[in-house]
Amino acid sequence: MKNIILLASTLFLFAFTNNQDTEYKAENEGWEVNIEKAYEISKKTGKPILANFTGSDWCGWCKKLKREVFDQQEFKDWAKENVVLVELDFPRSKQIPDDIKAQNNSLRQAFNVMGYPTIWVFYLTKGAENQQMNIEALGKTGYVAGGPSAFTGGVDQMIEAYNKQKAQGSN
Repeated sequence: MKNIILLASTLFLFAFTNNQDTEYKAENEGWEVNIEKAYEISKKTGKPILANFTGSDWCGWCKKLKREVFDQQEFKDWAKENVVLVELDFPRSKQIPDDIKAQNNSLRQAFNVMGYPTIWVFYLTKGAENQQMNIEALGKTGYVAGGPSAFTGGVDQMIEAYNKQKAQGSN
């Protein structure tokens, strides 16, 4: 990736983030669908969020990424140690709750997602009165050939560059 985006932008999430349907779950074990829950885990663990913007039931490259990377034990083990996983799905034939659709659309707009799969790595912080979330983007990627190690290597580079910049900024 040529440039890693390190600018913070602001995302206003509506009240729906606190009232999401607890019955709806990601198809993949270990993935969250609620950005508020992902934020809480990220805050507690210090891990960045890895958000997969996907068209799970229609996007060929999304299916390929899932099969070649996300379904592999190597990726699952890496993710458990390094990131909080969030699935932001835009299916065509399966139904998802309206509050999840609204959340996903809001995040798609905030990240200016134009195609699928798009993977963003970022931290969230809450602003004044917990009404807004600030996004600190580490970088983005998509399908990467070469399996889990090729994919995770790119994400590791994003995280390392971010940590290095933060360390230099605090000196």
